[in-house]
Amino acid sequence: MPSDTSSLTVGVPKETSAQERRVAIVPADVRSLKKAGFEVLVETNAGLHGGFLDAQYTQQGARIAADRAELAAAEVIVHVRAGAADPREPFAVGESLRENQILVALCDPLSDPRPIAALAERRVTTFALELLPRITRAQSMDVLSSMATVAGYKAVLLAAEASPRMFPMMMTAAGTLTPARVFVVGAGVAGLQAIATARRLGAIVYGYDVRPAAREQIQSVGGKPVDFGLESAEGKGGYARAMDQDFYKRQQAAMAKVVGESDVVITTAAVPGKRAPVLITNDMLVGMTPGSVIVDLAAERGGNCEATRAGETIEVGGVVILGPVNLPATVAHHASQMFSRNVTAFLTLLKKNGLPAIDTQDEIVRDTLITRDGQVVNAQIRERLAAPVS
Repeated sequence: MPSDTSSLTVGVPKETSAQERRVAIVPADVRSLKKAGFEVLVETNAGLHGGFLDAQYTQQGARIAADRAELAAAEVIVHVRAGAADPREPFAVGESLRENQILVALCDPLSDPRPIAALAERRVTTFALELLPRITRAQSMDVLSSMATVAGYKAVLLAAEASPRMFPMMMTAAGTLTPARVFVVGAGVAGLQAIATARRLGAIVYGYDVRPAAREQIQSVGGKPVDFGLESAEGKGGYARAMDQDFYKRQQAAMAKVVGESDVVITTAAVPGKRAPVLITNDMLVGMTPGSVIVDLAAERGGNCEATRAGETIEVGGVVILGPVNLPATVAHHASQMFSRNVTAFLTLLKKNGLPAIDTQDEIVRDTLITRDGQVVNAQIRERLAAPVS
């Protein structure tokens, strides 16, 4: 499809979630968007929490919107969180959007499809960045991997802060301090970054994943792979797939010894659109040394630890359990920078393919497109909408 040379305006709202400090586009990417054929309109102070000032946007050629009414005139709205990821945001669920306006964001469509249906009813054209295909051509747009990198890094810092131990081995006049033992469950992007960060802090780090290919990846970042002798649970696109309860019970039994020997456990196991599997039971907590720390990166999906409470830090038998939510927002500057680079690449692809026309022959465009012309066009989301509410 030939490229559309007409200029389109990208609107960048200020995120309104209480804990959200990121911004979808940073000043450094404004020029790239203008080169691709976009004008950029930014809500006042949209980037403030990430350290990006309005003056920096205007220096790069963006305009600052006087109010949200002006921002709403943009043909394309780019959000960090929309749909089910932030159903209270007026732009996110379409209340401030018009027919055929384009919304690009993290939408969490597989967890709760009802906000997606609302976007369809308002005839908004919606792209959910979570659904980018795991192909080489889409790597520069992979928002999930970028945000997982930030989460894995920050999880280790939280663990180090909560632990009564220092991570590295130290030889001091007061004697030798043994290094902390860290066990990372799940060797996706977040897990690998957690392993690498814990190693940089000097800990002895063990890693486990249900995918056999992860063994070499764990070693590549300085971790020691743990093999429990279980069958592979690798699913489509490199993600783990949901398994039956018998598998999880065998996994829990195998993990209990390593968990009990660890000073810090960081869990990252999640299945897209599903509740996170429980890997650390309350019985396993009894076998952990008081002062041990668990950081559960799956807290927003129900948690990998049975005792986890999303958004809270609790103590069970002397074991500290952290259930952080939206960790990337706590590192707002660099998380925004990575998110913006991914989104800029995605928008550039859309424009190259002829935006505002939608070229569904392109795999990236087809897989991320979830609403169009008043319809939910993604089959997975339609199935979830048709399923009984549990």
